[in-house]
Amino acid sequence: MKSKKSAFTLVEILIVMVILGILSAIVIPQFSQASQEAKLSDLINNLQMIRTQIELYKIQHKDELPGTGPHMDFVTAMTSFSQPDGMPSVAGAPNAFGRYLQKVPNNPFTMTNTVEVSAMEPEIGTSAWFFNTETGEFRANDSAAHAAY
Repeated sequence: MKSKKSAFTLVEILIVMVILGILSAIVIPQFSQASQEAKLSDLINNLQMIRTQIELYKIQHKDELPGTGPHMDFVTAMTSFSQPDGMPSVAGAPNAFGRYLQKVPNNPFTMTNTVEVSAMEPEIGTSAWFFNTETGEFRANDSAAHAAY
């Protein structure tokens, strides 16, 4: 009796490769879209958290916005302890408020946390975030589309 060797033919291997190529062409874009949606969700969550902390600062500091007084810039005001008049303080001191943020979070689209602080509109893309010292508006500044959030 002859023993017959069983093996795949070149045509069978090519058919499998084509099927795998078609499946990957369908699946990979779905992962890319999910990644963009996750970044957008992270951006919206960061904005909501920062805006809430800005409002808390404003309530505790006699309706003053962080970084608008002569004592501290925006980032320092949000990440340090302070007195109701905006003067720097330490944890545990009487009437010490703060540490509203451990640090300014990264914008998930730029992976940076730079904040442009101004009363004038900045050029889009010059920083990760923008804080308006007159209106108290805090928004993303990485693209025109994200500035709408």
